Amino acid sequence: MKKFRDLLTSGTYNQDYHILSTSRQESVMRRIRNGLHGAGIAIECSKGESGPGQGEINVRYADPLVMADQHTLIKHGTKEIASQENRAITYMAKWNYQLAGSSSHIHSSLWTLDGAPLFFDRNSPYGMANVMRHYLAGLLKYSRDITLFLAPYVNSYKRFQKGTFAPNKAVWSPDNRTAGFRVCGEGSYAARVECRIGGADLNPYLAFAGLIAAGLAGITENLELPGPCHGDAYRDRDLPDIPKTLRESIEVASNSAWLRDVLGDDVVKHYVHAARWERLEYDRRITD
Repeated sequence: MKKFRDLLTSGTYNQDYHILSTSRQESVMRRIRNGLHGAGIAIECSKGESGPGQGEINVRYADPLVMADQHTLIKHGTKEIASQENRAITYMAKWNYQLAGSSSHIHSSLWTLDGAPLFFDRNSPYGMANVMRHYLAGLLKYSRDITLFLAPYVNSYKRFQKGTFAPNKAVWSPDNRTAGFRVCGEGSYAARVECRIGGADLNPYLAFAGLIAAGLAGITENLELPGPCHGDAYRDRDLPDIPKTLRESIEVASNSAWLRDVLGDDVVKHYVHAARWERLEYDRRITD
């Protein structure tokens, strides 16, 4: 047993867009950027984030399956490189109660086969085409059904704390980080939806599948998009909640006829069973 205890973060304060703190980590981050680039992953930048020692890496968009593969390689590759530099990287959603958790914000948009953006309409509010409005409405309607794939572990739900920019409301906004879904690139060809619910511990293949299924359902069902959320979503008790615990997510997913229809009964049963095992193991263990 290695008995890791009293580990120190690589920084000691908020390093969001901080130059000096991230420079101190550059011996590791440069290796990570170059190594991932060498593996064929288009790295746009790395930057400091709000927590001490917390970092963010931004990757150029790609098709869902390609991006899911890259997501997996990033997690594995960064851990390998950090280990070689006598450092450690964790992708726990919430490793310290006092600090903000680690997320995995997922941006999605639809394009034609010849490369034209389907989400953009310069003459519509926020530049959102009707297909984007229906897509986003689908994400809102089915967000509870797919939360199990965005937050798959007991620890995942520790992240959903008020005032931490980890949203717990199924609402949207053009620029409000307390909302579960944010419209980015409004009024431009880069118009897209950012899902802010998922943590760094998610399985990208399942998360992407759930989000795409929900968005396409919104288009198929011609769902109307409600108005955006203004103000602090954490403190508005009238807004719809996402599940607050793994137990709740299990029950929602297990009882979702829609989820079983789009992903298949065997898939839902398998991952619900896995989640119930996770919950059982947690319930019977003594932890610190």
